[in-house]
Amino acid sequence: MSIRRRDLLAGGAGGLAWALAGTRGWAAGRALDTAYVNATVWTRQGMPARSAIGVADGRIAAIGADAVKAASSRATRTIDLGGAFVMPGFIDCHTHFLIGSDLLTQPNLREAKSPQEFARIIGEAARALKPGQWVQGGSWDAELWGGELPDRSWIDPVTPDTPVAVQRLDLHMLALNSLALKLAGIDRNTPEVPGGVIVRDKQGNPTGILKDAAMDLVKRAIPAPTEADREAAVRKGIAHGLSKGVTQVHTTELDWKTHDALRRLRAKGETDMRFYSFLPLQDWAKVKALVDAEGRGDDWLRWGGLKLQYDGSLGSRTAMFYQPYDDAPDTKGIPIHTRADVQQWTDAADAAGLQITIHAIGDKANDEALDIFAAAAAKNGSRDRRFRIEHAQHLAPAAIARFARQQVIASMQPYHAIDDGRWAIQRVGAERLKGTYAFKSLLDAGAKVAFGSDWPVAPLDPLTGVAAAVLRQTIDGANPGGWLPEQKLTIAQALHAYTATNAYAGFQDDRIGRIAPGMLADFLVMDADLFAIDPARIGDTKVLRTIVNGTERFHA
Repeated sequence: MSIRRRDLLAGGAGGLAWALAGTRGWAAGRALDTAYVNATVWTRQGMPARSAIGVADGRIAAIGADAVKAASSRATRTIDLGGAFVMPGFIDCHTHFLIGSDLLTQPNLREAKSPQEFARIIGEAARALKPGQWVQGGSWDAELWGGELPDRSWIDPVTPDTPVAVQRLDLHMLALNSLALKLAGIDRNTPEVPGGVIVRDKQGNPTGILKDAAMDLVKRAIPAPTEADREAAVRKGIAHGLSKGVTQVHTTELDWKTHDALRRLRAKGETDMRFYSFLPLQDWAKVKALVDAEGRGDDWLRWGGLKLQYDGSLGSRTAMFYQPYDDAPDTKGIPIHTRADVQQWTDAADAAGLQITIHAIGDKANDEALDIFAAAAAKNGSRDRRFRIEHAQHLAPAAIARFARQQVIASMQPYHAIDDGRWAIQRVGAERLKGTYAFKSLLDAGAKVAFGSDWPVAPLDPLTGVAAAVLRQTIDGANPGGWLPEQKLTIAQALHAYTATNAYAGFQDDRIGRIAPGMLADFLVMDADLFAIDPARIGDTKVLRTIVNGTERFHA
């Protein structure tokens, strides 16, 4: 089944009329497939809870005890939820899904709190591999042992015959051993890479750390997994996400690997979780040709979105700022692409009717991304384009109002706030922190804020993100009252960002993101009412059931 752009972009009154017409059809022509009763159903922000929900043909067909009872028959399966809390399925609008799925079976360095533990975990992983295989995985965080970046000398003794390329948790740095450097052809004579950094010692020799675009030098040397390997990894990722209540993800990638794996899986049937695939902005012509030939996919796998990485990350000191880093006064960060190139690609892709999002973390990168979007909109004329900025992490004061004025969606990751909050002040100082992870300021200005995880940079677990947005307590426990507490959100605001706003950010607000008649039946059953518990307990709540398209895909 292919769904054309005119269908996917239908919304507002037209989308509602379509939904209600579908509901009338069910009520007149068939009974419910499943009735979930004795529940507390959160339908939308500001509306009272309902007590039951009915599903027919993969859609929500009835809400409320009376409506569900009237639409039920002897064939209807009735499930008593015992008063459990029901809400729309979580949508994660920023993941690196294939990377995260791979990491589920690769060494996890997130808990390495010293160089010795870092080396030990890598050495154990190396001993378990076959000859020729690489140690990958990672999620290391140098801040856990004081900030010193890994050096190849740490791991060479335990990996003499095994190449190593492990990622920093933000995916903007790789740590290599000497064998990996040799296999990639990287030495003291290797020139610097535009948009990247090869970290060198005082003698000019590579230390093993590659940043941003420089990582491509070694990625080309790593043997590619088979198609079957990638599909198996994605299946593991889907099961993991469903267990956390995730019913759809946006795969915001810079290559086609995830997209191709998902297309192969979709050809074999339902994918259990829904996907919206973003592809490289530079490939806009290829994506346009795909859309022209095949439409934009279906409700399980959609495409037509494009992403570009404009700057790096705060942790790697490659995010692009107006002023130098406080703890690295020799750098203001780096652009990954020239502004002229980004403007050209954006203008062309926008003219082709494709959705565009730009990764921007530093204040300068965000301002320039907003400028690029404004120029494209002025050139191509008015339309419902839903430009996005991924991260929107450090904003100059004037930028916050621009998000609302230009109708640019701030696609943000609340867990990053409680992670980076441990050390961000060292990078940029107190004054620049005033526009950091400014969730509430953006909402107050009238901007749309969408939430995601950036998995595997942060957990694929929206409840940890909700807790982060509401409490803003850093993961080291140093800020019990909240880090930059003036940016805290209410539970309703955080849930809305993970559901309805994310649906809007993917041009699907007429189909998912809310519990309403005619919407696709994607919802969760939780073990606690998120509005009735102490907010400090949000991260401890559990998903009991995950329903996608009316079918239970996870049951605790």
